[in-house]
Amino acid sequence: MSTTSSMSQRPHHPRRQLSSGQTSELIVIDKNGENRQVIYETAALIEAPNWTADGKWLVYNSDGRLFKISPDGQDGPHRINTAPIENLNNDHCLAPDGKKIFISANDGHIYSVDIDGGTPTKITNNHDAFRHYLHGVSPDGSHLIYIGIQRDGDDKMVSSIYSIPTTGGADTMLTDGKYFVDGCEYTPDGAWIYYNSEQAAQRAGHAQIFRMRPDGSDQQQITFDERVNWFPHFPANGSIIAYISFPKNTLGHPADKHILIRTMDLNGKNIKTIDKFNGGQGSINVNSWAPDSTRLAYIAYPIG
Repeated sequence: MSTTSSMSQRPHHPRRQLSSGQTSELIVIDKNGENRQVIYETAALIEAPNWTADGKWLVYNSDGRLFKISPDGQDGPHRINTAPIENLNNDHCLAPDGKKIFISANDGHIYSVDIDGGTPTKITNNHDAFRHYLHGVSPDGSHLIYIGIQRDGDDKMVSSIYSIPTTGGADTMLTDGKYFVDGCEYTPDGAWIYYNSEQAAQRAGHAQIFRMRPDGSDQQQITFDERVNWFPHFPANGSIIAYISFPKNTLGHPADKHILIRTMDLNGKNIKTIDKFNGGQGSINVNSWAPDSTRLAYIAYPIG
């Protein structure tokens, strides 16, 4: 299947807004689905929480900027200054050593910035009509993996997984661009990259979870169901995977769908639903496991 089937969901588009009466709920839940807590609710659109390495903060995106809040919701939100880069999308990752945040901006590039804020440093290279969407950082902090999107000779959108050193350098293409891919993330031991792909799809948009070696070899399908599965995320202990599951026939990863947050073993077995709610885009785009591997953060968007 061509990469063009759901590529309209990924390229730059105007920043979305919540509908009238809709709110954003920042939720923390135990890995087994118990002790669900809404720690922060706002009428503003907030997206993509992830946990700092010391467990003291959740970092999220809102209106093109980064903010942090304590996991109990009692301290914050506080802005993390990234000026002059203030047009961020919701693809941000924290360095394993806890000192930096890697951010994707709507100018199509990836930057690094100090965990407490500061002037960002550009990492990615300039390529004509090419956009970088960050999704993962290697366990040793040496490399980033991202989704690269560009147009081919027939003016069709093509996506591939690439790696690049966190200090900048050459890009390495890991998938061949024949199939739509997204949501790439390293396992905590660095042995695999998990991602969602339409490479086995028989209908447009039917993404499943796959994995491959860090050099792009040994690609294996992990999920095989009728739902549309995106964004695999690992706790630090590497014991399970959390991911977002959209209804059948969903194209891309849109907002305002009746979605499931699920967990499974690394081989795709023992699938469990830990929550269901109105959400999708922005809910769990980046790794949002607590550093102790016991809790998960995500965002729901209830209407009315």
